[in-house]
Amino acid sequence: MELAYYSDYAVRLVNSEDPARGKDSLTSVEAVRELFGAGQEAGRRATEADVTRFRSVRARLRAVFEAADQGDEETAVNLLNSLLLEFPVSPQISGHDFRDDDGRPLWHMHLADHPSNATAGYAAIAAMGLAFHLTEYGVDRLGLCEAAPCRNAYLDTSTNRSRRYCSDRCATRANVAAYRARKRLEADRSASTGRSADTAQRTAASGER
Repeated sequence: MELAYYSDYAVRLVNSEDPARGKDSLTSVEAVRELFGAGQEAGRRATEADVTRFRSVRARLRAVFEAADQGDEETAVNLLNSLLLEFPVSPQISGHDFRDDDGRPLWHMHLADHPSNATAGYAAIAAMGLAFHLTEYGVDRLGLCEAAPCRNAYLDTSTNRSRRYCSDRCATRANVAAYRARKRLEADRSASTGRSADTAQRTAASGER
């Protein structure tokens, strides 16, 4: 498993809330367990207390994305470092689940957590994954969707650092909105030009009389 994979943990948790629309899917133990993914043993440790704890970690992770989105690199790094200190992990070499054609393990780095609860385990993995992504690709690769009112988090993996939206759906919606705005502006300008021409004609006619 590539370490970059773990950064998706942070994105999934942050996007479990839609502040602009007042929506929050993180309302139950089942929702917490779903964030871990199917078959993840760690998620089975979740209890009702983890719902509140997950929300607290979510707010701190969103603050990292917000700082990065505003170009405040130092704040983003400091916020992430505080999470790393509070929720440590132990990198280990693992060969589970992955085999080559000869049946030999495909060795890779794995983040082993030693949590006291489900939140600590998830937070450790999410923070470490995000830290690897940030140091590998740069703070500006952490973004928040520009398609208002959506403010979902995303990780920019494009070759030219051009990503601005969390999904194709939001990109399409933003492009349609921009197109309609341009059409309204063109219509307003055309109407204004027409009114100016009418005024000029009336002025000229008055002068002739």
